[in-house]
Amino acid sequence: MQDESKKDSKLKDRSEKGLTYADAGVDIDAESTVISELVKQFKKYPVEGLGKPIELPGHFTGLVEFGDYALTLCTDGVGTKIMIANELKKWDTVGIDCIAMNVNDTICIGAKPVAFVDYLAMEEPSKDIVAEIGKGLAKGAELAGINIIGGETATLKGIINGVDLAGTCLGFIERDKIITGKKIVEGDAIVGLPSSGIHSNGLTLARKIIELKQMGYNAPFPGSPDNASIGEVLLTPTKIYVKDILGVLPDLELHGLANITGGGLKNIMRLKEDVHFKITDPLPVPEIFKSLKDWGKVSTHEMYQTFNMGLGFCIVLPQADANKLVNRLKDSPGAKIIGYVEKGKGLSVPDLDLKF
Repeated sequence: MQDESKKDSKLKDRSEKGLTYADAGVDIDAESTVISELVKQFKKYPVEGLGKPIELPGHFTGLVEFGDYALTLCTDGVGTKIMIANELKKWDTVGIDCIAMNVNDTICIGAKPVAFVDYLAMEEPSKDIVAEIGKGLAKGAELAGINIIGGETATLKGIINGVDLAGTCLGFIERDKIITGKKIVEGDAIVGLPSSGIHSNGLTLARKIIELKQMGYNAPFPGSPDNASIGEVLLTPTKIYVKDILGVLPDLELHGLANITGGGLKNIMRLKEDVHFKITDPLPVPEIFKSLKDWGKVSTHEMYQTFNMGLGFCIVLPQADANKLVNRLKDSPGAKIIGYVEKGKGLSVPDLDLKF
């Protein structure tokens, strides 16, 4: 207990100077190092009757040859957002997040998600909680147009403290239609699709800010038009972009697709290393991010490399087709051209003095 007290005291001191994601317990750079150490242990083998894995280092989903097609496979979870669901005893939306985090990665190479399996680990079995989580999974599958074909539920008392929810998505795409980002060139437009809120990333920092402010998740969120609590705003489900992206693929040439998750805007840089992505007209920042920044005295740079800041998904394509694309994004009102690609490397938002 004494150690925890010291830890909280240190965090409170840091909050006076501006909290970071690392202060809250998540060091993105350290995670990258760990992931690199893990991945370098793996070897790639051809699969008899199928083919070999398709190398797309740093991309959002894995692929393996399947004749003229490629099968895609990715996995993700809800993360500590589920702790807020537990605080509010509201479990009916985290299943949507679980589906969304996976299908939004799947479509980043132009693939169609088709099937999903979930993994639900619990400290104690609870029929009521499982039923509510199931409602969210079913809704997410409906929104994404996929089938949940199986899964696993495990009771892991002593390992799991509460509940953890993750899943894996299977998709497919014709091999000659895979969108890798290699076609991105100087002059391409960057189109941003709005997020629905915090989605399912950065919640460890968000929770730490709220806990240090001693606000409570049931406290009213300032300025909420529907009198929603802070917890309810944070639980807003992750937007699913499947219909928008698959709807424009047949007749528009898309050069790159990025799901803005952990790492914030830096996710765009995963599409191509030798160009500069210049954001000249960012999407409006939702109030939840403005409040978290203010409450935690978080720097602008830290906010944009931790949260999506209103940008949920990003499309890079030829400038000539950019306006046509925006007009076609019926499920993402507010989508617009947010910048362009130029010579150089990295990503910047000049008006905010941000460089990555």
